[in-house]
Amino acid sequence: MPLLFVEIDNCFESAQVLAAKIDKYMRFCQRKVKDVDGKERPMWRTRWWVPDGRHGDQPHPPLLLVFNRIGPRNPNTVIAQLAELTERHWKGTAYDDGFHRYDSKLPIVVTGMKQLKEHGPAGAVFRRFGRPHNQTLLEAIGNPRREAHDARRQAEYAARQREHQEELRRIAAQHRAEREARRPVCAGCGSRFTTNGGRPLSPPGGAPHATPTRTCATTASSKPSPPNAKPSPSTRCTTRPCPSRSPLAHGSPASAHDPGADAARWFWTTVLSVLSATMAVRCAQVDRD
Repeated sequence: MPLLFVEIDNCFESAQVLAAKIDKYMRFCQRKVKDVDGKERPMWRTRWWVPDGRHGDQPHPPLLLVFNRIGPRNPNTVIAQLAELTERHWKGTAYDDGFHRYDSKLPIVVTGMKQLKEHGPAGAVFRRFGRPHNQTLLEAIGNPRREAHDARRQAEYAARQREHQEELRRIAAQHRAEREARRPVCAGCGSRFTTNGGRPLSPPGGAPHATPTRTCATTASSKPSPPNAKPSPSTRCTTRPCPSRSPLAHGSPASAHDPGADAARWFWTTVLSVLSATMAVRCAQVDRD
């Protein structure tokens, strides 16, 4: 049960007297003091804890008026007069979405002792000022239409988020399919070349998205070529080899001649020969000594 102020009336006081009491309740709720941290807060918040509520919709603690018909006054007449006299304290701000906000307002709820005896405190016997029908206590002091509005907005937002994510996935899949369709195809084996830095390959001087006529290394090697002919950029594969190409075995006759490797072998052979001759001369000197 949230924080709730209760006023019992035995139907002896007029609506004007009760309205004066509600004015005092309002001044009490508006009174501010410095808290232990030095910040100014409503005094009642330093005595009792309540949830902060939504930004821009933080009402004061509700006031429950329980009428016990013992005196001569008719509670129905007093309630109607009291609602009119205290309208400035409890009336909220209406919004087009069908709910009200009660920021810095005093919710006033009324009921009768007879109804409480018949239906109990959990029954729908509570009437909040400004509402046309009875409710349970938690509904009367709360804001059910605002809760329903927020739930609808949250569901709509979640649905838009799901639609947006689906649209992003669809666009990404479409872009991948377009990139795959623009990739060049080997004219010999039919395999697609990979991309170069994320950009589709294109023939030199050609259109950016044109499909060039290319052949992979295996297909190109199977075709006869004139002596001392160099592969042109338009027919040479500039990315990874075709999937059908297999690497040549190390040391096979078809492996390419590497001048750098010959120079390295000659260098180390010469160094070893010089070291061997030096060691032989040194050993001869040691024997003579």
